[in-house]
Amino acid sequence: MEKPDLIIFDCDGVLVDSEIIAARVEAELLTEAGFGISAEELAQTYAGLTFKDILLRIEEISGLPFKATLIDQAEAAVDRRLRQEVRAIEGVREAVAQVSVPCCICSNSSSERIRAMLEKTGILPLFRGPIFSAPELPTGRTKPAPDVFLHAAKEFNADPARTFVIEDSVHGIAGARAAGMRVIGFTGGAHSYPGHADVLTEAGAETSIRRWSDFRSVLDALLTWSEDD
Repeated sequence: MEKPDLIIFDCDGVLVDSEIIAARVEAELLTEAGFGISAEELAQTYAGLTFKDILLRIEEISGLPFKATLIDQAEAAVDRRLRQEVRAIEGVREAVAQVSVPCCICSNSSSERIRAMLEKTGILPLFRGPIFSAPELPTGRTKPAPDVFLHAAKEFNADPARTFVIEDSVHGIAGARAAGMRVIGFTGGAHSYPGHADVLTEAGAETSIRRWSDFRSVLDALLTWSEDD
């Protein structure tokens, strides 16, 4: 493969260091609601999922019923904290600026939140094309469903097999792999933990990077290698 048809970036924990901020807010609210959990544990187990899906999964394992208003409460609190604290991942501006093929963002966050974070961090001008928010698609199915990735490929007329996805979570990787795409894991966010790269590889990432300065060389290496070889 000389070059990919499309490169897809996840947003939270890949472009901006937002996963740990959201995890701190959500862990505090969950603990207050009767399910004690640390921000680190929440990020490690549930990164990449919407808070609604996190609540559903916790309800299944704990039997605790959560009030529906907790979702709106969490979203508002996370947005406030992100406006104050979110930062770009180190080196991401330079890495994205070097991409010479079509690229876009596929995220489980709302398009409003994505744009707000990218504007605050100065990354937004690097993405002139569409930003795809999984909950806002007609199907409404979020990662780990492949819908948002397949939608992006269709919009760009890209072959999924010639599309690379950069993801920091098992759930995001599951969606990208289900869409038939190749995945590079990313472990450079503040929510990363020992063994993170191994977990992403087990989930289907071909390799992982911790620093954005390694992105170009890793992508070039993968372009010369096919999983079918």
